[in-house]
Amino acid sequence: MQKGRVLIGRIVLAAVTFWALLMIVPDFHRVIQPLASTGFAADNDGLIYDVTGPFPQEADSPASQAGLRVGDRLDLPAMHCGNPENQRCIDLLAVLGGLGGAQLVRPGRVLRLQIVPAAGGAARVVDVAAKPIQTTWLERGVLLFDEVIATLFILAAAWLVWTRPGGMTWGFFLYAVWFNSGQNFVFYTFLQERPHLLLAQEAAGAVLQGLGYAGFLLFVLRVPSDRTFPAWRGWQFALPLVALLFIGLQLLSYGSAFGQPSETVSRATFLAGFAVDAAAILILLRRRRGQPPQEYQRLRWVIWGCVIGLPAFIVAAILQSTTLWRLVPGVTSVPPELVAALYGLHGLFGWFVFEAVRRPHVVSVSIPLRRISVFGLMLSVPALFLHQQIEHLDEWLDLPPWSFVVLGSVLIFLIGRIHELGVELADRVFHRAFRRELAALRAATEDVLHATSIDAVDRTLTVAPTRTLDLASAAVFRCDGVAFRRRAEAIGWGDGNAERLDPDDTSISMARSGLPFPIHPADALRLGLPMGLASPTVAVPVRDRLTCHALALYGPHATGADLSRDEQAMLARLAEAAALAYRHVEADALRRQVATLRTQTVGLSFDTPGG
Repeated sequence: MQKGRVLIGRIVLAAVTFWALLMIVPDFHRVIQPLASTGFAADNDGLIYDVTGPFPQEADSPASQAGLRVGDRLDLPAMHCGNPENQRCIDLLAVLGGLGGAQLVRPGRVLRLQIVPAAGGAARVVDVAAKPIQTTWLERGVLLFDEVIATLFILAAAWLVWTRPGGMTWGFFLYAVWFNSGQNFVFYTFLQERPHLLLAQEAAGAVLQGLGYAGFLLFVLRVPSDRTFPAWRGWQFALPLVALLFIGLQLLSYGSAFGQPSETVSRATFLAGFAVDAAAILILLRRRRGQPPQEYQRLRWVIWGCVIGLPAFIVAAILQSTTLWRLVPGVTSVPPELVAALYGLHGLFGWFVFEAVRRPHVVSVSIPLRRISVFGLMLSVPALFLHQQIEHLDEWLDLPPWSFVVLGSVLIFLIGRIHELGVELADRVFHRAFRRELAALRAATEDVLHATSIDAVDRTLTVAPTRTLDLASAAVFRCDGVAFRRRAEAIGWGDGNAERLDPDDTSISMARSGLPFPIHPADALRLGLPMGLASPTVAVPVRDRLTCHALALYGPHATGADLSRDEQAMLARLAEAAALAYRHVEADALRRQVATLRTQTVGLSFDTPGG
């Protein structure tokens, strides 16, 4: 029975994932081959608020050439979709159906529109013939960025459900299906001339949007351990009402296709989304209380992801799909790079959630936040100076459209390398705690080289990292040729914990690489290691080129945060020095034994008869 439910769940997961990707993946083609545009945009009241669209100036727009002006209005009652097969309905859906007045249609499309002039008078029929769009490198880069972020967002959410099925991951997946940065113009362009399919897609989209909001609230009630505490269980009963509310609002916003103005409802839907996001953040902040240290750190990742990503997505959606931004005095257009940046921040939310859910231990959230800040500062200045130049690259370089993908890949690689160097430099210059830790462990590295006994080396490997990094536990297992045995006093370990580790065990075999490696909680339980906060999360081999002398096991910080890569690298350098110290102590002991044997041999030679 359980296997049957798992199988059904995975089939549903695969089907919904395929549908979600089907909506956005076709837009990768627009990076190379743009669609056409009629050059105007209308809101859900039918009000035309733009007659330039993606064209350089108003005179180039097909809408302007056809006589459309800002303030004109679509005659929604005359073009309503009471009969979806009617050509007027098909043309109306090309303007409003799923695209939010985004002006994109297939090349060669001609729309026949019923227009009520802004100046008054009788309605008139206007034919608008779409023209191909010439996009810049910047616009293609923005599109590629949005599509990559959205695809990874959906696949990451689906992977979490596949590997960790439960209310928490299903809730986040339902959110990711509908709320992502992916563009769906090519998908809707295919549906525009198939009104029954388009209306069915709109209805399905309304259901998925409602489930997305309810699923997101379910996620915040159960993250990170996928269980709801008694104090919050009553909230789960309100989730169906949340879903129904948003389904109803979204269906009402489609009233424009049936002759009913619905811009107010569309704006209300977005504002209600802000309310859900605010409620989610408040719930997460309240749920921090009483969490174990490691769960607290994972929850901090989710909270920061929400604080950064949720408002960014809502604002980006408002800028793309409503006219609310036009209420801001002096704002006449929305830069595409601004929308892309907002969607990128929402992508960070997906990454934060992905890391917090899949990892039983996470580093302090301040580490990725520092990296993100450095990355933003690194790009802000070049972007400021290169904004106009990037837009004119097509004029300077006579290159085919596909070359953008190659040059973009090279640019991303170079930016990544510069970012790593920038983060390392910033950590060393501005992160005082990091510098103190680095200095303390360097001193311990020097001290261990002067150790005069094996036990002194063991103590340095446990005491120095524990004090310097404020670790919850530390232990050293020395190799006796057959197994790793815990000989020195460990920190945070009890008498009932493991005294011996098998070097052939799969969870320990990675010690042969000489690099630090993680210890999964399931392996820690099986091996008899401490549980709870003291449970080791990182193992550091103490070895040289010839021998693995010992294995040092370290728990997380006392705050519950896991060891970062930089901290693991510092411990690896300490272990490298400890391996040399082991070799020196053993060599000194061997030399003393040889000297003792020589003395004894000389004494015996004087005692021989006839000597």
